[in-house]
Amino acid sequence: MLYQLIGSGMPFWEILAFILAYMIALMFSFCAHEFSHAYVAYKLGDPTARSLGRLSLNPLKHIDGLGFLCLILFGFGWAKPVEINPMYFKHYKRDMSLVSIAGVSANLILAFIFSGIYFFVSPLLVDAQNLFLIFLDLLIYFMVILNLSLLVFNLLPIYPLDGFNFIKALTKPNNSFVNFMLRYGTIVLLIFLITPIFDYIYYYVTNGLLWVFSLFWGLFV
Repeated sequence: MLYQLIGSGMPFWEILAFILAYMIALMFSFCAHEFSHAYVAYKLGDPTARSLGRLSLNPLKHIDGLGFLCLILFGFGWAKPVEINPMYFKHYKRDMSLVSIAGVSANLILAFIFSGIYFFVSPLLVDAQNLFLIFLDLLIYFMVILNLSLLVFNLLPIYPLDGFNFIKALTKPNNSFVNFMLRYGTIVLLIFLITPIFDYIYYYVTNGLLWVFSLFWGLFV
């Protein structure tokens, strides 16, 4: 991503605003995702994440250095996974499934809220020459796109993503799908990432969601 920006011919200060907006939106989106896992687990009786300092909105508690660097350079990365102990849960299937979808639910809510902000604010900033206004427009845009990216990616039913954990929580133990994913999930995930498969899924799902969001916010104009 950095290489593309440098070769794009954009002015230096706009490149700086682009990178800063991207990094802030990225940290906030990851933070909200991981915090939501920790918070729901805690509310369901598991103190593990809280004892490890993960019940926090401080990005330093959630960001993995290497994963964050890979995201900036290559557009793919990861955060520190939230540790939970399901032995604390009273209703294993229900509680595990709720914890599993907590992160993507937070990303969906943020994408929806910031899509509304972008819908109303972006037309006012489209011809902005002020660097701060350009940065603000980019920040709002990235808050929509990055949260949708985290939503779609983590909903894939592939180990070790949230979509897989959700299915695993609701299905019977040692079923063939779960066993297959536990053994080959990493390979399947790599195939999704290095081939156009995920790009197609991402394109259609995000465009569908953005269409629904715009339809909703358009009701207020």
